[in-house]
Amino acid sequence: MTESLIDLSSDTATRPTSDMRRSMAEAPVGDEQKGEDPTVNLLQEKTADLLGKEAAIFLPSSTMSNEIAFKIHTRPGDEIMMEQSSHPIHFEVGGPAFHSGAMIYPIAGQRGLFQPDQLQAVIRPDAPHFPRSRLVSLENTHNMGGGAIWPLEQLEAVCATARQHDLALHLDGARLLNAVVASGVPAARYAAPFDSVCLCLSKGLGAPVGSVLAGSQDFIREARRYKHLFGGAMRQAGIIAAGGVYALDHNIERLAEDHAHAHLLAEGLSSMTGVDINPEHVETNIIFFELTPETPLTAPEFVEQLAQRGVRMIAMGPSRIRAVTHLDISRPGIETAIGVIQDVLQG
Repeated sequence: MTESLIDLSSDTATRPTSDMRRSMAEAPVGDEQKGEDPTVNLLQEKTADLLGKEAAIFLPSSTMSNEIAFKIHTRPGDEIMMEQSSHPIHFEVGGPAFHSGAMIYPIAGQRGLFQPDQLQAVIRPDAPHFPRSRLVSLENTHNMGGGAIWPLEQLEAVCATARQHDLALHLDGARLLNAVVASGVPAARYAAPFDSVCLCLSKGLGAPVGSVLAGSQDFIREARRYKHLFGGAMRQAGIIAAGGVYALDHNIERLAEDHAHAHLLAEGLSSMTGVDINPEHVETNIIFFELTPETPLTAPEFVEQLAQRGVRMIAMGPSRIRAVTHLDISRPGIETAIGVIQDVLQG
């Protein structure tokens, strides 16, 4: 990414700050596979405490976190229930089928969220003709829902329905701390109903790599076996874990700035002819908008023209576009992006 590029394609575009790089360079390290890396251990302890869980394990990515959780919670032929636009369905390369032999029942929610009665309706009867309903997975915030936050009451009601049927619960919390900062609900409160929770370090938190999966001591003991099996075991990993430690110490509350920048962008888009957006749907740092028929460009053509002018976004369909604010995007950068979008719309 060049210095002049305003990269709104994803919050994974964040780059470690000089202070984070310094903490990484100076981090004490050891053999992570033997549990002897003090910085990895510190990161795991901090995350487990933040999420209110007994233990945690440092992993290369939240995709691996999700897939290890699915592997532990299910057996081949079991069914995982999640909202139809969830990350594991679309962006994890068929991992639940490949790694776990699990089926997915996609629930048609609204902006990534669904109701307890929708879950109740898809739980399978206990009969030999059906797959076993085994696991419910929620995503908070929900990427394809435009960074939508699960209201706590709704989340707890869905989880209570799952428990009534002895189902396991996993929280894909890649952007959980965005929900925490925007809602004021503590991370441990969101995480409390779940058997496992993952937290991504390399999105809005600004670390260059990594995810942490949390749960009970027994769950994490099993997760460590699958970390090796899936090729995620590391050696002197404290160098990268230090980025996560720094992020948890310094970059949580500042997520509010990303949310403010997202609202600024949404308000700017809402005033433009040729764009359809509801600014009230922008709850955190993800913005989706549609190009209307007044715009002669498709979404891929539109983002290509933006890129030529130094602004990067992602086309998510013929007319749908996603933008994501993050640590590397300033208010002047958003104002510049608004001007570039207006120029492209006006041809």
